[in-house]
Amino acid sequence: MGKTKQPPYKLIGIDPGTNFLGFAVIEVINKDMKLIEMGVVKLGLLENHQLKLKKIFERIQSIIKTHKPKEMAIEAPFFGKNVQSMLKLGRAQGVAIAAAVTLDVPVTEYSPRKIKQSVTGNGNASKEQISAMLTNIFKVDMSKHTLDATDALATAACHYYQSSSILGGSKRYNSWDSFLKDNPDRKA
Repeated sequence: MGKTKQPPYKLIGIDPGTNFLGFAVIEVINKDMKLIEMGVVKLGLLENHQLKLKKIFERIQSIIKTHKPKEMAIEAPFFGKNVQSMLKLGRAQGVAIAAAVTLDVPVTEYSPRKIKQSVTGNGNASKEQISAMLTNIFKVDMSKHTLDATDALATAACHYYQSSSILGGSKRYNSWDSFLKDNPDRKA
């Protein structure tokens, strides 16, 4: 008997922000990821924070209605020293989550360190290193995209790598070599 083919499975990744919100939609077909759309929602010119939150909600819902992803992954806010910035970022994240769950799209949150580690193998990787690895994984030149968009793509890729629901069960590896044998696109 041949392998059972899995139906295409779309994911959306979000890098929340109050001036630029990154998003990326990927499609998974038989363990292969394909970039469908990525970009940023520009919010900096809007008059106030409430209008930014409204735009985030509407744009995320529009992307979800267009692409019909099965799940959404979102980057968790990192802890900074500026309390006001953290509050605004948390609100942006909350509105993005609300936009997904009101359309029955489950959401998983990942720390920035977990995303970096999943994509590059290094939890302290720079945004530029992540972008370079994504170029290798998706075979798309990431230099044309903002770091907000590539962070969103990394978030979607992280969810793919972390999720057993998509893969039909997580395979455990006892060495880096055995992992690379099954995942040659992850080699830097």
